[in-house]
Amino acid sequence: MMNIAQYLDSTYLKTPAQSGLSDEETLQKDIELTQEAIDNGIFAVMIRPDYVSEIKKYIQEKQSDVVLGTVIGFHEGTYSIDEKLEEATKAIADGADELDFVINYNAYLKGDLNLVKEEFIKCTQLCLQHHKIAKWIIEIAALTDAQIADLTKNISGWAEENFSENNWSKIFVKSSTGFYETENGKPNGATFEGIKIMLDNAGKLPVKAAGGVRTPEDAEKMINLGVKRIGTSSALALLKNQSASEGY
Repeated sequence: MMNIAQYLDSTYLKTPAQSGLSDEETLQKDIELTQEAIDNGIFAVMIRPDYVSEIKKYIQEKQSDVVLGTVIGFHEGTYSIDEKLEEATKAIADGADELDFVINYNAYLKGDLNLVKEEFIKCTQLCLQHHKIAKWIIEIAALTDAQIADLTKNISGWAEENFSENNWSKIFVKSSTGFYETENGKPNGATFEGIKIMLDNAGKLPVKAAGGVRTPEDAEKMINLGVKRIGTSSALALLKNQSASEGY
């Protein structure tokens, strides 16, 4: 059996309003998620920006090397560039190791490629200057196959044009937020078909499959396709050879 733990970003991204929990209860869930990652060799935890500072302290107290990630411009992606930079700057100051930005796919769909390019360059530059990983969520459920290919190819091209080759491995293209509302039961996370399109167009950039990975077999198939990371809210279930119970 493949060791999939090293590929997993164990994820909890519901706000207190979405979950019906208090801020304190949400923090406790993040602590439990982090301890679970420490105990099981899970590569990273991915949480909301509001809780990064406390979880960073917890990881340091445990003397753990679990990676701490957060989300920026989440989940709609329509934040302005300045708002994304401000949120990212605070997350970096609070101790985030990796920042998963929701690209402004609505601007892309409207044809405003210059805005999308500008936010990609500025936000990625901020991350690299602070030795952080930048991941760009393109929300594949909102895109056609041709748009998935085109947006992924654009991100790859912008990375190659604006950043040195030794930084390309620090710039991911990521499939999904897990919060996009689809119609007619269409998947809102990673699909094998969508990920294959991303991999075919990402050039030298790594790809993260997020959401939709329901079983250990799915995880292994994604890894064998070529993804470098998998975002899931059911990391422990996958490690215990169980099917995911959560939607993401």
